[in-house]
Amino acid sequence: MLVNGLVNMLVNGAALVAHHSGALFWPEQSLLMVADLHLEKGSARAATHHFLPPYDTAATLRRLGAVIAEFDPATVVCLGDSFHDRAAEARLGEEDIDAIKALTDGREWLWLLGNHDPQPPLYLGGNGVAALHRGALTLQHQAKGVVAGEVAGHLHPKASVRLRGRRLTRRCFITDDLRLVLPAFGAYAGGLDVADPAFAAIFPGPFKVYLLGQDKVHVFPSNRLALPSGEDGVMHRLAAKQP
Repeated sequence: MLVNGLVNMLVNGAALVAHHSGALFWPEQSLLMVADLHLEKGSARAATHHFLPPYDTAATLRRLGAVIAEFDPATVVCLGDSFHDRAAEARLGEEDIDAIKALTDGREWLWLLGNHDPQPPLYLGGNGVAALHRGALTLQHQAKGVVAGEVAGHLHPKASVRLRGRRLTRRCFITDDLRLVLPAFGAYAGGLDVADPAFAAIFPGPFKVYLLGQDKVHVFPSNRLALPSGEDGVMHRLAAKQP
């Protein structure tokens, strides 16, 4: 259901709200989730002589702050890879440090541990945990496709559709109503197409994607998606299973 640009979805019976920023809100728990902020990716790339404008952390934090202001959650959960590497916290500028502390102050804030950041930040507020089990959901960095209710990040899903003869590719949520993978929230995080075999272990059957638009979320079943150039018939196989 679409309300004011927001889309409601059910994952293992939990009613969730998908936001066009890539954040996910759980009203029953007053809990906001974001995945894969990859703070300080720009400075990490610069260290290897791949220079990008050094504004990704500030841009990501501004977007996150706007979403928090919109929903005013009691709890914020960052689903891992919040920092691009173990040294990212030390590279943060003072303004970004102050911005993170302001966000974490006054609410429950959980940093789930990721493969890029297996240790929580030392002085930015919040607590580090490997996973969070709450209600019908298990929040963790990587979905394993084993139990229902997994909500994760890690894979940076994106998908393509054809509209009016044009190919449109966007970051997306992906779900089969039992499990959910969030899009990467970070400004420089990039994406992996949902046709990639990495998604098949989590979503072996039909699924839906929630494409991020400029101010709303657009829902498409897997049989409406366009295959990446050179891919095999992953989507065609799934389409055959759908009514």
